[in-house]
Amino acid sequence: MFDPAAADSSDDAPQAGAPLAARMRPRSFDDYAGQEHVVGEGKMLRRLVEADNLPSMILWGPPGTGKTTLARIIAQHTHATFVPISAVSAGVADLRRVIAEARDRLRAGGGRTVLFIDEIHRFNKAQQDAILPFVEDGTVTLIGATTENPSFEVIGPLLSRSRVFALQQLAPESIERILRRALEDAERGLGAAGAAVDDDAIAALAASTGGDARMALNALEAAVLTARTRNAESPHVAVADVEEALQHRTYLYDRQGDAHYDTISAFIKSLRGSDPDAAMYWLARMIEAGEDPLFIVRRMVILASEDVGLADPMALMVATACQQAVHFIGMPEGFYSLAETALYLALAPKSNSTGSAYQAAMRDVEATRNDPVPLHLRNAVTGLMQQMGYGQGYKYAHDYEGGVAEQQHLPDRVAGHRYYKPTDRGWEGRRAKERREAPPE
Repeated sequence: MFDPAAADSSDDAPQAGAPLAARMRPRSFDDYAGQEHVVGEGKMLRRLVEADNLPSMILWGPPGTGKTTLARIIAQHTHATFVPISAVSAGVADLRRVIAEARDRLRAGGGRTVLFIDEIHRFNKAQQDAILPFVEDGTVTLIGATTENPSFEVIGPLLSRSRVFALQQLAPESIERILRRALEDAERGLGAAGAAVDDDAIAALAASTGGDARMALNALEAAVLTARTRNAESPHVAVADVEEALQHRTYLYDRQGDAHYDTISAFIKSLRGSDPDAAMYWLARMIEAGEDPLFIVRRMVILASEDVGLADPMALMVATACQQAVHFIGMPEGFYSLAETALYLALAPKSNSTGSAYQAAMRDVEATRNDPVPLHLRNAVTGLMQQMGYGQGYKYAHDYEGGVAEQQHLPDRVAGHRYYKPTDRGWEGRRAKERREAPPE
């Protein structure tokens, strides 16, 4: 049964000299920060653990989001033996040894074994196949951790026998809570150091580590140690110490707050205003602060249609290609694709005719949404429809000069209304000029 008071076994307890992130590893769901959508009260995984009905699972999420910690907590609270291996260094022989031990444990009445495979995406197909029979027959309960999409990196049979839980990048407020807990904990954390850490230093650290709790904790420890070399009696940690610990400048950038929205707004307005230099500046600010690159790409895809539009139809293709490139390459190299796309959009001619045309059409749709489709535009698929005049008088465009047939395509009440008003810029301007200069039918 679920035991909230369960503690780590001595074998799992970190050594005194372990990094702060290892020493502060949460021991229960109550200590576990973030991921409420997975382990919050009433959520599926929490219910399964409480009911002692543990399935094999894949924990998928960015680095530092607590995948290993969550696996340990699950094993503790279900009184399972936790056996961790890394797919980077383990092979089939290691798996066979673990399986044999798990089988012996079951026969001796020692309970279930949780086989935790870190970076399971690094196992090839043969190695994953080797686990499959023992997951299927319950010899082990598999918990795999991966930063890669399991749909592509885990074999189908293994995936079908596991539940996938997606962990999210930790929000800055969750990171701050973790950091403050470490500063207060005198047994496992930094409480005994007596360090005074500025609030803006904690906020900067939480905002600049990309949701990676491990990185944030270890940087905090380095900053405190640095401060103690200056003043062992009353060490003081400021933003500059955090910057030094991270080995790069931090940015006071809250991905859920005003800085997040203000900066993306400045970036988009710079693109819309055709200012490539400002676009590069704001893009760099966001990337260096740890902004989600796919969030930036999404906004550029929108701008490609909203503000560049038909002045340069290639803009949308460039922006969607950027999304694919960033997803495929990842960061940090993905900044090349982001920068190239931002420059393309900033330099492209601009037109908002697409959005204006749609909005104008929508106003008429609201007033005429139930008006019938003109008979000549309907398909006459039965004899009755033909008798009723469906399709009669329709002009097939390809039978006419230039592939254009002049006929009414709108309902009667809005016939002749013009929604699309092209600008004279770029591709759209050239196309509009061609249509104006085309000889009459």
